[in-house]
Amino acid sequence: MLINAILRAFIVHTLKRRRQRSKCTLLRAILRMVNFRRFGHYQRYLAYPERVIDGQLPPAAAAAAAAPLEPVRGNVPLEQGNNRRRRQQIQQRFRIVGEEEFLQQEEDIMVRNGLMRDETKPDIEPFVVDNDDTTAPLEPVRGNVPLEQGNNRRRRQQIQQRFRIVGEEEFLQQEEDIMKWTSRLMPNDLKTLVTMKTNGVTPLLIACRNGHFDVVQYLIKRCHADVEQAGSVIFDGEKIEGAPPLWCASAAGHTNIVKLLVQNGAKVNSTTKTNSTPLRAACFDGHYEIVKYLVSQGADIEVANRHGHTCLMIACYKGHYKIAQYLLSLKTDVNRRSVKGNTALHDCAESGSLEILQLLLQHGATMDVDSYGMTPLLAASVTGHLPIVEHLIKLPFVSRQDRIAALELLGATYVDKKRDMLGALSFWKRAMEDRYNNSPVLPKPTREPLPPYDYVQEVNNLNMLEELVMDPDEMRMQALLIRERILGPVHPDTSYYIRFRGAVYADSGRFDRCIELWTYALSMQQSILEPLNPMTQSSLLSFAELFSYMLGEVGRPITRGRIVPPIETSDMLVVFKKSIREVQLGQQMFDQMAYHERDHGALSRALVISLHLACLLVRLLDEEDELCTAEMKHQILQSLYDLVSLKVRPTKDVLKQSGTFKNCFLPSTTLQIVSQTGRTALHLACYKDAALVGRYPVCQLPSARLAKALLQVGADPNAQDDNGNTPLHLAAQSRPCPPELAQILLEHGAHLDTRNVDGKTFESLLQNQQLHELVNPIKYTRLSCLAARAIKRYAIDCQHEIPKCLHAFVDSH
Repeated sequence: MLINAILRAFIVHTLKRRRQRSKCTLLRAILRMVNFRRFGHYQRYLAYPERVIDGQLPPAAAAAAAAPLEPVRGNVPLEQGNNRRRRQQIQQRFRIVGEEEFLQQEEDIMVRNGLMRDETKPDIEPFVVDNDDTTAPLEPVRGNVPLEQGNNRRRRQQIQQRFRIVGEEEFLQQEEDIMKWTSRLMPNDLKTLVTMKTNGVTPLLIACRNGHFDVVQYLIKRCHADVEQAGSVIFDGEKIEGAPPLWCASAAGHTNIVKLLVQNGAKVNSTTKTNSTPLRAACFDGHYEIVKYLVSQGADIEVANRHGHTCLMIACYKGHYKIAQYLLSLKTDVNRRSVKGNTALHDCAESGSLEILQLLLQHGATMDVDSYGMTPLLAASVTGHLPIVEHLIKLPFVSRQDRIAALELLGATYVDKKRDMLGALSFWKRAMEDRYNNSPVLPKPTREPLPPYDYVQEVNNLNMLEELVMDPDEMRMQALLIRERILGPVHPDTSYYIRFRGAVYADSGRFDRCIELWTYALSMQQSILEPLNPMTQSSLLSFAELFSYMLGEVGRPITRGRIVPPIETSDMLVVFKKSIREVQLGQQMFDQMAYHERDHGALSRALVISLHLACLLVRLLDEEDELCTAEMKHQILQSLYDLVSLKVRPTKDVLKQSGTFKNCFLPSTTLQIVSQTGRTALHLACYKDAALVGRYPVCQLPSARLAKALLQVGADPNAQDDNGNTPLHLAAQSRPCPPELAQILLEHGAHLDTRNVDGKTFESLLQNQQLHELVNPIKYTRLSCLAARAIKRYAIDCQHEIPKCLHAFVDSH
């Protein structure tokens, strides 16, 4: 209570110091007070939008005041000035009536205007919503009632506490400031302000999200706020776009606000941008009473979100038994499938709720497979929910083969996820006994041993199984083999746990095993998944970060007992070629798709990751050792040529500092790979912000070494992006511009005096640097450039005098 009062006093004090700001700023400050549940004391001022003229308060306020205000000097309206006189009048009334009476008057004014309940009336009397068309009584006020439903005693204590904390002088100043500003607000002004959005959210959404009933009622009744105006809200750290007020109140669990919104015309089936309904939002967090109320008002229980997840599915996944039981009593479709083919039984098996699973089976749920070929039994095994696995394998319709696979997969989960080796052995032993001791015998499928798994093969008898206790590393390889055999390479968990095991090896200093496993997982992903899949790109980025770390540790003292071995050039080259192949496959896929169906950000991300791998590779070109032979260097340059010659052309901004990419790619006849606003790989090599691609910087950009290598394989030093910038322009925007980079670009034919669309040259973009400090301008000034500049300066019409191929050259000067 004390902390909230202090926060309230601080906000009001801030408001006083900023009272010269606009009405919008004032309303936002008042709405911030709403979030501290202290709205009631200020409602009476917002309730009177009309002006206070010639020192006369509104009728209700004048009747409640013990000493009426004296008129101000002259004929000046009260709201227009003479603040000192007004302040004296308020102080005079306070001293005459005393603290207790002054606070009582404040409360009486709010009671008379219907903004607070009268405590003299019985507690069982309902608090009636003021509505011109109908009255909707709410629940009676009893005992410890939430602040938004009345409880005037608590409010009065809060007002008194604020008065004692800030003192008489500050309290009266706050009264004066708020009255001065809010008395100017006309009805149209209020309507405009309540519909305005701050950071994508309206005042009504804020009030619904935080459960402030009085504020919601005031905004709807007095300010006529639109009950369907959507905005962006944050729930559980996730931004929900296009959420209507009813969705916010339902998700937050404020039953009284939900009823108020519905009574005032809110649509019960309104959706967010992802097609989530208020009913689904209530099911997500288990607000049973809201679910029942919305259904009684006509909410559709079968509306699914964009992923095809229904209300029943989300209730099962979150483990809300009462809601699932209620929805099943309404005859909802228990076997409905989502976009990925999973049912409510899958969601229940993944979440681990045995009671709901039994309930679903009683209502006719079937053991179907999803798009990955997973049954609910396998889903429970993957997530490690033993009670559900034990229950399902006892069902008569579960085959022996499915029972064995579930136990083996559960053992693999215990190894990698729960790190319970003995538990895993017990499950594998049960599966092996069922496989070989019953008739007919079901032998395990055999396959050739693979180097990434250290040539380990699956055990096929009890003696070999018991020997695994002595070799934990081989046991972990058994888990990877079993998971790949049962789930297949297409399932995300297969490659995820291979990468996870590789990361564990890297943490222990076994980088060779890490690279071996990660390369195997990457090859698996590229052979099974569609191009530009997020899992594939995540693997490529992990490689870039690993290689960057290993190269950075070369020559450093040994830390934490970990020895980082020299990196194999062949390993880096293999990954780099795979990254280029990913971009090529992505572009081929784009050529067969409609423009609006393309995921342009995914292609851009793959492109920039390839550039970072190239930046790491070129470090090895200057080294003379057995790790980077002449043949290896030739392959590096050949791969760089493949990168430069890709036919990709984005036309919009694609590179963001946060690591997210948004762009638009268009096919082009240019033989240059192009990224942000039409920038080539050479542009990105000269641009400092291109280094920000993941969680950590992989390489240092701009890079003179990378730019030199790209120029050697044919990159165009005078290529211009959509803003007319050449790589030299972007180099100038670095603070400071690297002299070596500028020298390399100019030596390979870059023009010093090329202008971008803003008319800026390399020299004009330099900051705190002089051109002659970087390069000798005379050495790189060409006669052709001087001629082009003369044509532009004197506006010489030579369109018919020079070849058309030179028109663009002249225009760039």
